[in-house]
Amino acid sequence: MRKGVKVAIVGGVFTAMVGGAGYGAYNIVTTVSGDGGSSSAGAPGARRSGPPTSDEIKETSAKFLAAWAKGDASGAASYTNFAENAGPALEGWHDDAHITHTVLTAGTPAGAKVPFKVKATVSFKGQKRTTTYDSSLTIVRGETTGRPLVQWRPSVLHPEMREGDTLVTGESAAPPIEAVDRNGTVLTKDKYPSLGPVLETLRAKYGNDVGGSPGVETFIQRESAEGTTTAKTLLTLAKGKPGTLHTTISASAQAAAEQSVTKFSKSAVVAVKPSTGEVLAVANHGYGEFNAAFEGRLAPGSTMKIITAAALIDNGVTSMTGPAPCPDAAPALSQTFHNLTGMQPNEGATLSNSFQRSCNTAFIKLSDDLGADKFAAEAQNRFGLGKDWQTGVVSYDGSVPVNGNSDDPAGMIGQGKVLMNPLNMASVTATAITGTFHQPVLVAPKLGDRQLATANGLPSSTVSQLKQMMRLTATSSIGTATNAMSGLTGDIGAKTGSAEVDGQSVANSWFTGYRGDVAAAAMAEGGGHGGDAAGPIVASVLRAGS
Repeated sequence: MRKGVKVAIVGGVFTAMVGGAGYGAYNIVTTVSGDGGSSSAGAPGARRSGPPTSDEIKETSAKFLAAWAKGDASGAASYTNFAENAGPALEGWHDDAHITHTVLTAGTPAGAKVPFKVKATVSFKGQKRTTTYDSSLTIVRGETTGRPLVQWRPSVLHPEMREGDTLVTGESAAPPIEAVDRNGTVLTKDKYPSLGPVLETLRAKYGNDVGGSPGVETFIQRESAEGTTTAKTLLTLAKGKPGTLHTTISASAQAAAEQSVTKFSKSAVVAVKPSTGEVLAVANHGYGEFNAAFEGRLAPGSTMKIITAAALIDNGVTSMTGPAPCPDAAPALSQTFHNLTGMQPNEGATLSNSFQRSCNTAFIKLSDDLGADKFAAEAQNRFGLGKDWQTGVVSYDGSVPVNGNSDDPAGMIGQGKVLMNPLNMASVTATAITGTFHQPVLVAPKLGDRQLATANGLPSSTVSQLKQMMRLTATSSIGTATNAMSGLTGDIGAKTGSAEVDGQSVANSWFTGYRGDVAAAAMAEGGGHGGDAAGPIVASVLRAGS
């Protein structure tokens, strides 16, 4: 047994502790298997195959964690399947992050995965602080040796670390910020959890531009095409002086957005001010650190019919009161499309009627007359999609590809290869009701000297027709958005959507709507019909106003 390691059986529990003059202490608590046998992890003999045994998982994880905790980087790395990468990262735990005391406590393995808690004390220039968090490791069998080994990933050190990241303690890469909303209300991740990753990004990008001074922190340092940034601050040893960063957020809209998305397991919402493009709210639930509201890439379902209707009108195919027959089924490019179950056909339907009821086959029947190229051009040239938006943080600006197959007509009803997120669809609604494309922004363009995307927008006659169809969809007896928008006063309108996903039994719910000078869009994965899940999210945000 390694010197300094004490092993005891106490009440049927295996406990290993490492102490002494190293960099810390390690303790692990796991249940002993019934046979009481020992593992042969790393022992000489015949090469083993197959998944690691429970004894191998416990013993290998214990040895790795024990070596890591006492500062034996090379020893810990030897228990991994990628020692040449693990070694420098584990050395950096002490040398770069200045962690002088480490306590690692393992939980009960779940198969080959071993969860563990980290308690790390950082000492730097007379300052000392301790942080705690959860991580995990996975035991695999070495491809050449057959030994049970820790599958090395930077996330073993911290779950937010990626390949190429470094854990560092020192002067922060950017000064702290005090982000405020459009009215001067302070925005914090404690009060508005969805803004946590957004505020981290804003600080990394603009902290040096708003007059603050850096503090001393332990942080994940990340290299990217834009240079070295702070991906996440883990610990503050000495506070810097924050600079004030003004955002376009509305605290009241943000609060409503935060609350509304928690009602569904995975959902996201964005609200914008149509007259300016300013983002009023962005909220996510169930995505961890991922900003799905800005960065998601999913089929938006029938909310996409706003763009399709605009393209049909702009290209003279039909108009709000023109024909858009709604049959039971419609073939297009070797695929047959159908409506939602229970929808009655209407061969004499107008575009407005088919829009309000969200009739798929009406739009599919007109897809040949419109053409995929004109549909894609409408999305880009008039609605600004796919134009490299510079919102102030990382965002995805939508994709409407032309494929030359049945994905093209499918895209006109928000299926196929079309990819959007709530930011994109909130912007689509904003353009539809104003006729002007204002690229969404979260902070003023002067920060970072950003060049905003431009697009042609829509003719006034098209805007009038789109707005009236969306208004009827939210208020008429046949409108699919009427229930969700019930109780909202003023000038309102909406469009519902449900997007089928391969391998998913329930469709994703989409909804976009407006009330006065606020437009919002939401998605709820697995939420079903647009009005059932995403609809109430949007309605809550619209009710809060700007």
